[in-house]
Amino acid sequence: MSFRLSYRADPGNPWFSWQYARDNSDTILAAVRDHTWLTARAVLIAALIALPLAVAAHWFRGLAGPIVAFTGVLYTIPSLALFAFIAPYLGIGAITVLTVVVLYALLVIVRNAIAGLNQVPPEVREAAEGMGYGRWGRLFRIELPLALPGILTGLRLATVSTVALVTVGVVIGRGGLGQIIFAGFQNNFYKQQIMTGTLLCVLLALVLDLVLAGVGRLLTPWLRRGRPA
Repeated sequence: MSFRLSYRADPGNPWFSWQYARDNSDTILAAVRDHTWLTARAVLIAALIALPLAVAAHWFRGLAGPIVAFTGVLYTIPSLALFAFIAPYLGIGAITVLTVVVLYALLVIVRNAIAGLNQVPPEVREAAEGMGYGRWGRLFRIELPLALPGILTGLRLATVSTVALVTVGVVIGRGGLGQIIFAGFQNNFYKQQIMTGTLLCVLLALVLDLVLAGVGRLLTPWLRRGRPA
């Protein structure tokens, strides 16, 4: 307890300082750019993998259990252990970080996409069949648009969790804002550095979530009217 009090009482080591942010703006902005770029690429790659898996699970119900179970097993692996397992094969760098965070994002996107596809009313599918739509036509013209709210929910959750997980990439030297946080702990518990990195991580997650929420509102105008069009 006395250790914590000594830090709070130290006027030379406050939890936040605008002076620190100004003096290190170039480093901070570079970390934000790196963190944002890693997050965006990871979520995009995860979506490109997860959505076909969700469609396969929707079309072939026997695959749903194995697909969800497999992505669930990946999600339960501790992140540091996964980094340790993958790094010897892919090396130290962005590819390893992307691989790890993509594997963690799969479960969230797959489960929400499957839920969204399963919620498409059967009568809508029957009407599409009556209009002559084949399986692919129903998917792209009917099912995916109606499942979009669930898919976007998965993307939002995956994005927020990815922002947090990217910081763990600091163990192999590519952690974005995690670099700032970790450096603060190494630098004699430099609280200004730790808090700056932490606040920016939270802010980045909020901004990206709001962006996706806005995109969702634009792509699903029928929800603003209270029911599907």
